[in-house]
Amino acid sequence: MAIDVHGHDVLAVRAAEWIAARIEPAIAARGRFTLAVSGGSTPAAMFAALSQLALPWRQVHVFQVDERVAPDGDRDRNLCDLSANLLDRVPVHAHLMDVTANDLGDAARRYDAELHAVTGDGVLDLVHLGLGDDGHTASWPPGDPVIDVDDVDVATTKPYRGRVRMTLTVRAVNRARDVMFLVAGADKAEMVQKLVSRDPSIPASRVRADATLLVDDRAAARL
Repeated sequence: MAIDVHGHDVLAVRAAEWIAARIEPAIAARGRFTLAVSGGSTPAAMFAALSQLALPWRQVHVFQVDERVAPDGDRDRNLCDLSANLLDRVPVHAHLMDVTANDLGDAARRYDAELHAVTGDGVLDLVHLGLGDDGHTASWPPGDPVIDVDDVDVATTKPYRGRVRMTLTVRAVNRARDVMFLVAGADKAEMVQKLVSRDPSIPASRVRADATLLVDDRAAARL
């Protein structure tokens, strides 16, 4: 795992630059850049920094790594910060998980089909992930059967911290051309250590070993 440590005040900008560096080469090669993003407080600043960059946004497709099943506009939704800091600021193609559908299984299948329709082969250019204080990433809660789903690219979880989630599966994440973790805060230091050591007790260890870890100095304290 490539590890890139920065001070907390510059981490978001560095992460935005890291993503931006991969956009134009992908467009030159395939005519588009496909990015799947996670939610949480840490990436909001990264999205805002990314939106300030002059990039070929109309050829960028943004997918969601995961989303909580909650009403539109609910602050629990990852979409709130994503929209405010990126989607409402630049003219990307946004592909959003339909977590208000009556049939979540059907919604997951439709999102899977949409992912394949855009990419052609299900291969995203970049998947951005976070890291929870319990070692989860995407919406792969510890002990949830979704972690072992290997026949689809999108699935739903059991209730976790009060919400059912829709998420990309392990196979969809690991198929991407690049995978990047963005992690900040002293409360993540133990899990960062476990991630880097490939501790099988945490769901994030299911992410392939060549992922890149962008981390602030507080979260990297145990490395």
